Amino acid sequence: MATEATSAPLPVSIVRHRTPVGTLTLAASDEAVLYCAFGDAEEAGRYLGACAGVRVEGPAPARRSLLEQATEELDAYLAGRVRAFGVPVDLRAASPFVRSTVTALDGFVGYGRTQSYGALAARLGRPGAARAVGRALGANPVCVIRPCHRIVAASGRLSGYAGGAQAKRHLLDLEAHHLA
Repeated sequence: MATEATSAPLPVSIVRHRTPVGTLTLAASDEAVLYCAFGDAEEAGRYLGACAGVRVEGPAPARRSLLEQATEELDAYLAGRVRAFGVPVDLRAASPFVRSTVTALDGFVGYGRTQSYGALAARLGRPGAARAVGRALGANPVCVIRPCHRIVAASGRLSGYAGGAQAKRHLLDLEAHHLA
């Protein structure tokens, strides 16, 4: 009889961080940030447990260090002092399509710029899948850190952001201001 190898759940720590765009919940393993999203810690724990097989624990030194780096970078970004994040990110909680969509943001749309859902779909080799791209970005487990807020409707309308249109507008205005 064959037995399946089971791996131990990945230990993560979760913190809440207040920002000008709302309170973000962040989760990190010893190696990377797995989650940065609007919502509460319980929701983050459920999502990560279901999608990534994690176990929420208190902050061990490596996790504490990564969470401090992430919150410091968020604060610096939101103050206009940095344009990109250096904290390592682990997208294991995302589905393969969400992972490829979020990863495609790297180098696709720069700081202070926007692109359409359709243009991102075309970059992914899936022209006509703008709505699927929008849903995938709505499931981005590391929002702000991976800039899904830079993707807008073809008309320029702000839609589909987990933090709401006001948060998306704030982030885009912040970037436009500091780009100038």
